[in-house]
Amino acid sequence: MEWKKRLALGVGIVLAAGLLLPATTMIPVQNAQCNDWNHETFWYEPWGSSGTHKGIDIFAKQDTPVIAASSGVVLYAGQLPKGGNVAAVLGPKWRVHYYAHMASGAVSVGDWVSAGEVMGTVGQTGNAKGKPAHLHYSVLSVVPYPWLITTQTQGWKKMFYLDPAKAFERCQS
Repeated sequence: MEWKKRLALGVGIVLAAGLLLPATTMIPVQNAQCNDWNHETFWYEPWGSSGTHKGIDIFAKQDTPVIAASSGVVLYAGQLPKGGNVAAVLGPKWRVHYYAHMASGAVSVGDWVSAGEVMGTVGQTGNAKGKPAHLHYSVLSVVPYPWLITTQTQGWKKMFYLDPAKAFERCQS
């Protein structure tokens, strides 16, 4: 029975630590500025088969480096039908940072990435084929924020999908 208490305590400490870690978030495209995406596109609708756009599209020249917005561990790196070349990184506050449409990827599952580290390059893969090169960037919270629910289409999902641009301190005025 003692080992169960220790295990529960250990799990509790890990969960609390993940929530307490400071979360600094950078714009995940090298040298991108605050005007390199349309600030109205988060939760824009209609948005194809997804219904709503649950992230932002940061436009840049093809093959511009994609950098880690936050430090964390790579949970997934590979191909998805809509996202093309993608990576998902679990960072502080139990938030998953999702990077899609990359031309190339430079990380593997299990890698630790530091904020600002190159993870790949901007591209047009997945359902972005034939569109201007960009990085689709989303932030998904593992811990729900029920007070963010709205009456918009799929508004209940807003407790998980956070507006990534709100985390870019240098873009707040």
